[in-house]
Amino acid sequence: MPKIYDNIENRLTEGLRNTLEVSHRSDFCVGYFNLRGWKEVADNIENLDGGDNNCCRVLIGMQKPSLDIIKEYYSKVQKGSIDNQEAIKIKKGLARDFKDQLTIGYPTEEDEQGLRKLSRQIKDKKVIVKLYLKTGLHAKLYLMFREDNISPVIGFLGSSNLTLAGLAKQGELNIDVLDQDASKKLSQWFNERWNDRWCIDISDELAKIIDESEQD
Repeated sequence: MPKIYDNIENRLTEGLRNTLEVSHRSDFCVGYFNLRGWKEVADNIENLDGGDNNCCRVLIGMQKPSLDIIKEYYSKVQKGSIDNQEAIKIKKGLARDFKDQLTIGYPTEEDEQGLRKLSRQIKDKKVIVKLYLKTGLHAKLYLMFREDNISPVIGFLGSSNLTLAGLAKQGELNIDVLDQDASKKLSQWFNERWNDRWCIDISDELAKIIDESEQD
């Protein structure tokens, strides 16, 4: 029987942290992501080595950047007229729009430290952040990969976004997924969206904007 994480009797934060401690890679797909949510798992991500097989991939589905930026990016991609400089410029706009959403409200010193940690983890290839722009994607899925012959993939599926409220504060309904056939299918579902041409990697641009904000 699956274990229920409702943030009343069992907090999803605890389930994620306990599983991340024994995992070498993770995939998160969420509708919404904010800094306060990231701080709930940042220390566990810090333990990853970095690189393709030792990182956390974060797929954001609902935090859409401005429509003008999206249109500019894809109009140039479809016309084949985009070069590296133009791509960096447009993706930087996407990252700035997303970063503004990360820091809604007056940032505390703890928030600033969390931003710096996220920037460092991105640079160390411990975190990769993509925006899924093809459609609205409101799914909440957390997958963790372990060196375990019996249960190499552990999933958490339910209603919690990667926010402080979703992981620990407000009432939610999530379950762990231990069945390996189901976990494999969920991993395939994640990869199909992660590799979609409408899925934009803004990791480097986001780290750069975080660093620049420290200098303001």
